[in-house]
Order: sequence, then C-alpha cells, then structure tokens
Amino acid sequence: RSVYDDQPNAHQKFMEKLDACIRNHDREIEKMCNFHHQGFVDAITELLKVRADAEKLKVQVTDTNRRLQDAGKEVIAQTEEIIRCRVQQRNITTVVEKLQLCLPVLEMYSKLKEQMSVKRYYSALKTMEQLENLYLPRVSQYRFCQIMMENLPKLREEIKEISMSDLKDFLESIRKHSDRIGETAMKQAQQQKTFSTALQKQNNVNYGRNMHLGKNRILESKNEITLKRTFEDEDEHEEEVLTAQDLVDFSPVYRCLHIYSVLGDGEIFENYYRKQRRKQARLVLQPQSSMHETVEGYRRYFSQIVGFFVVEDHILHVTQGLVTRTYTDELWNMALSKIIAVLRTHSSYCSDPDLVLELKNLIVVFADTLQGYGFPVNRLFDLLFEIRDQYNETLLKKWSGLFRDIFEADNYSPIPVANEEEYRIVISKFPFQDPELDKQSFPKKLPMSQSVPQIYMQVKEFIYASLKFSESLHRSSTEIDDMLRKSTNLLLTRTLSSCLQNLIKKPHIGLTELVQIIINTTHLEQACKYLEDFISNITNISQLTVHTARLYGLSTFKDARHAAEGEIYTKLNQKIDEFIQIADYDWTMSESDGRASGYLMDLINFLRSTFQVFTHLPGKVAQTACMSACQHLSMSLMQMLLDSELKQISMGAIQQFNLDVIQCELFASSEPVPGFQGDTLQLAFIDLRQLLDLFMVWDWSTYLADYGQATSKYLRVNPSTALTLLEKMKDSSKKNNIFAQFRKNDRDKQKLIETVVKQLRSLVNGMSQHT
Repeated sequence: RSVYDDQPNAHQKFMEKLDACIRNHDREIEKMCNFHHQGFVDAITELLKVRADAEKLKVQVTDTNRRLQDAGKEVIAQTEEIIRCRVQQRNITTVVEKLQLCLPVLEMYSKLKEQMSVKRYYSALKTMEQLENLYLPRVSQYRFCQIMMENLPKLREEIKEISMSDLKDFLESIRKHSDRIGETAMKQAQQQKTFSTALQKQNNVNYGRNMHLGKNRILESKNEITLKRTFEDEDEHEEEVLTAQDLVDFSPVYRCLHIYSVLGDGEIFENYYRKQRRKQARLVLQPQSSMHETVEGYRRYFSQIVGFFVVEDHILHVTQGLVTRTYTDELWNMALSKIIAVLRTHSSYCSDPDLVLELKNLIVVFADTLQGYGFPVNRLFDLLFEIRDQYNETLLKKWSGLFRDIFEADNYSPIPVANEEEYRIVISKFPFQDPELDKQSFPKKLPMSQSVPQIYMQVKEFIYASLKFSESLHRSSTEIDDMLRKSTNLLLTRTLSSCLQNLIKKPHIGLTELVQIIINTTHLEQACKYLEDFISNITNISQLTVHTARLYGLSTFKDARHAAEGEIYTKLNQKIDEFIQIADYDWTMSESDGRASGYLMDLINFLRSTFQVFTHLPGKVAQTACMSACQHLSMSLMQMLLDSELKQISMGAIQQFNLDVIQCELFASSEPVPGFQGDTLQLAFIDLRQLLDLFMVWDWSTYLADYGQATSKYLRVNPSTALTLLEKMKDSSKKNNIFAQFRKNDRDKQKLIETVVKQLRSLVNGMSQHT
C-alpha cells in the first residue's frame, strides 16, 4: 500500500529495483549450477550403469514373488479361516456376555407371569419393582426390554383391578356371612359369661341362701341344667372353628391393602374401603318391618351388627391405618343411635312379655359381646331401663287378664277344708294365721275365698317375672330391690286395684259377693308384709335399709274396700228402690187394711237376711250399711208421699202408710246389726214419724204454736212438706165428699184445712223471704 500510496513514480522505481534483484538472483543460480554440474553428470553416469542390474533384479523379484505367491495361497486360506473363527469366537463370547445380562431379566419376567397366573399379586409387584430398578436398566438398549417396560404399567393396572374385584367379592361375602360371624361371637360371649357366673357361684357358697326355698330350688336346678348343657355343648364343639379370623378369609383385604400401598394409592384404598363399609353398615342397621314379631328377627338383626363390628375390630388390629379407632368409634356411635331408635320403635309393638324378656336377654348378650371388643355400651343398658318399663307394662296387662280370670272363676264363698292336708295346701300358698280357727276341728272354713291364695301366688309370680328382667343388667342388689318393689307397687295400685274396682262395679256381683270381696281385701292387705319379706329374701336387702321402698298395697285394698262398701250401700238402696217400685197403695182408700203392706214386709225380711250376712264385715261397715239402708228407705217413703204425680191422699191411705212406717221402726229397734247405741237407728225414720203423727192426731194448733222452738214436738216437720201433703188431702176431701157442704162436721173440717193451709203458706213464704 505504501508503494501505491506514495509518490506517483514510486511504482516504477519499485519495479526497477525488483528487476535488478531478479537479475542478481539469476546470476547466483547460474553460479551454483555451474559449481554442481559435474557431480550431476557423474550421478547420471552411475545410474545408467545400474540400469541393467536393476532390470535383472526386477525380473528376479517378480519371479520370486510369483513363486512366493503360489506357495502362500494355502497359508492365506488357512489364515482367513483362522481369522473368521476368531471373529466368530469373539462374537460368541460377546453374545454369551449379553445373554448373561438378559437371562435374569427374562427369568424375572417369566417369574412375574407365573405369579400373575397363580394370583400372587403382591409378589408380582415386588418382582416388577426388581425388574424396573435392577435388571431392566442393564439391558435397556434391547427392544424386548422396551416392550417389557411398556407392559409393566399395564400389569400394575391389571393387578389393581383384580385385587379390587377380589375385595368387592370379599365385601359381598362378608355382608352375607356377617350374621354367622356375629352369632358365633355372641355364643362365645354368652359361654364366657356363663362360665364366669358358674365360677362365681362356686366361690360364693352362700349365694342365694336367703331366697325363697321352693322357688330357689327351681332356679338353682334350672341354672345347673343350663350350665351342664353349656359345658356339654362346649365339649361337643371344642374343635369347632369359632373365631372371626377363621370363619372369614381376610386375605383379599391384606392383598389389596399391600398392593395399593406398594403402588402408592394406599389412601385411595382406605377411603374406598371405609366408604363401602359405611354403606354396608347402613344396610345392616336397617331392620325388617316384621322384626318385632319373633325373637329370631331380633337375633338375626343383632348377629349382623355384631358380625360387622367384629370384622372391623379384626381389621383394626391386623392392619395399620386401614381403619382407626376414631373411625370405628364414629361408626359405632352412628350405629348405636340407629340401633337404639330401631329398638325403641320395634319393641313398642311387643305385647308379649316373654318376647320382651327374650329381647332383653339378646340385648344383654349383644352389649356384652361388643363390650368385649372395646365398644362402649352404656347407652344400651340405659335403653334396657326403658324397655324394662315396657316389660312391666306388658306384665301388668298379662296379669290384669290373669286377675280377671281368677275373679271370674271365684265362687266368693269361704274356702272349705275337710282335713289337715287340704289346710296345709291352702296355707302353703297363702300366709294365713288364725289361732281361733286352728282350734276348730275339721271340716272347717277359711274366711277368704279361693281367689285370695291365687291372687297372692300370682303376685309372687309377677315378682319372679319382673326379677327375670333385672338379671344381667349389671345393677346392685339395692337397685334390683327398688325395681322389684316399684313394679310390685304398680301391680297392686294400678292393675289389681283396677281389676277390683271393675269387679265391684259388675252387675252380677251381689251383696254376698261384695261382703266376701271386703273380707278378701282385708286378708290380702295383711299379706303385704309377707310380700315385702319375700322381696327382701330374693334380693338380700333388709327392709330396715333407709332407701328401701315400701309396698302400697295397704292403700290399694283400702280403696277397694271403700269402693265395695259404697257399692254395698248403692246395691242396698237399689234393692230398696225395687221393692218401693212394686208398692201399690190405694191413695183414696177410706180405711186402712189393719196390717202392713206386703211389699214392705218382704223388704224388711230381705234386709234382715242381708244384715245377717254382714256379720263377717267389720262392725262400722255393717252399721253404716244398715243406717244407710234405713235412711234411704225413709227418704223413699217420704218421696212417695210428696210425689208430684200423686194428686190426692185420703186419711185411710195415711193410716195405711203409718202402719208401714211402724214396721220400719220395729225393724230399726230390733237391732238388725249390733253396735248401735240407744235409738240411733230409729232416728232414720224420725222425719216420717213426726209428719205422720201430725196428720194422725191432727194437732195443727200445737205445730203452729210451737214452730221454730227447739222443744217443739214436731221439730222435724218442714212447713213446705206439711203444706204439700195437706193440699193433697184437701183435694181428696173435696172430691170424695160431694155433699160435705151439707154436713156441719165436714164443713168445719174443710174450713180448718183451708185455714191451716193459709197459715202454712205464710210460714213457707216467710221462710223464702228470710232466705
């Protein structure tokens, strides 16, 4: 660039200098060639000399090469064979090495297929894991390994599907066989409880010593028979498989759990299992509509529930995390609420006490079984107290029918005993003591009727029936004693009292029967203390205990007696009314018959015979009945005189009526029932007597003059009563004495009657104004 960039002639100068330099170099080359020319010529001369020798050597070498090639053909062939064999050997060695790497993979894959075919899925998953992590990475460049790698996820899904299918089959099977599992578990719990009870009784030699002798022997013999049968059944089935683990194959659950855990889906499996079991729990807890009709319905229902929770408890203890205690407790609380609601509903339909008792026994076994598996069952025992009340109600209904049958079959006559043996039979059923009766010779009669010992025995049977429900409730003797006394009180105060009240009101029960009922209730009331002793002997609780309840039978029988007494008074009055209704007075008769009316004499005779029956009654009852009858008779006779439909009464009718009242007074004075003081009974007819005396002697001046004074002879005569009767006599006098106005005496009498009527009306009006 400097050549071109410099002065304009710089290029020419450069080319001139370059040509000069070239000429200098040519001269030097020429000098060098001239210097070496001779040596070159000598070399060429020598080469020309060796040309002939070189040609000879070439011919010889060619010939030698030809002959060597001919001689080495076989060697070359052998060498090539050796080379080929060496290459083959090297390839074989390489193949063997590669096969040694592939064989374990193939063996493991074959093993995997075999495990799949025999359904060893958990082992198959382990084999897959080894293939993926250990063997396949060594030979991953081969195509069959790629195929294997692609098949392994499909095999895992297949294993998941198969294991899930097995689990579903297991869940279906366990739902069908849960009742068998539960039944077995309940039998085991019952046998264990029976065995423990037997040991306890053997250790406590004084157990039940104070129980009632006859019944105690029956109960002990029953317990011995039951225990013997239980032990015989245990011996007979000693080798029988009875555990839930042996009754059910849980391997599908284990396999599925392990498979899903290995595949990392353990939580999915747990959620699925719990969801399905919750659904099954709801199905198990759903009762049949007719479950309450038979005990087998309840037994199957309880067996299914027990079987369900026995399986869950087993799963809880043999698996880790599939179910938890919190989950089982939550499930049990849900189930317990449903069970209690179902039992409340269905047990309310049970009207048979035997069925209710069997239901109670099933609930106790059910509760004891689940309690043995760690589930809380206090709410079930609380429910049993509700069912106990219902059981008592069914017992009360049953015993109400028994009492009615006893009362219907009773003849309401004292019990005749012909000899000592019959007497012992009666007192063995009823605690009767009467030293005076013991002194009498046979044959003799006990004061109560046949229904009394029967009722007493039925009350004891009721106590035993009530006791059956209290057993196995895990309650103290004091609580059982209290329950027995309360239920017995209900029997006496409600059921027996109602039966007695209905019996007393029945039309066919006459006065004789009512008297016997009063006597019966007296003896039943006296027997209440023996019932209290009977309960104390059963429960071993002394009556001196502060919290011991008392039987209310005293009030029950007192109320029944009062009702019977009232019914006696009512029936007596009704009988009197029947006699009064057949009275046939001729109220216009001119003169009396001179003797009392026939209906009244029949009535008095009836009263005499009736009051003779009352000799067995307490004195006050008989006296009250007699006084009530006399007062009702007096009132009925008074109403007969004052009847508004009776318009006229003659003097002869008054005289006839007076004769009848005299017979009533004679009856009252004859002391039909002992114990009346003075003329107390006659005072029942004092109103009638003073009224009739007033009309018989026609002493109106005395009556009107002394009216209102305490010393009045006719103090019991009411002015309105006298006025009513006098007006009827006035009307009768007018009608019967047509010509009375022509006879001076009759005219005077008529005027007197009118005058007295006016005065009586003024008295009545004055009394009303004062009032």
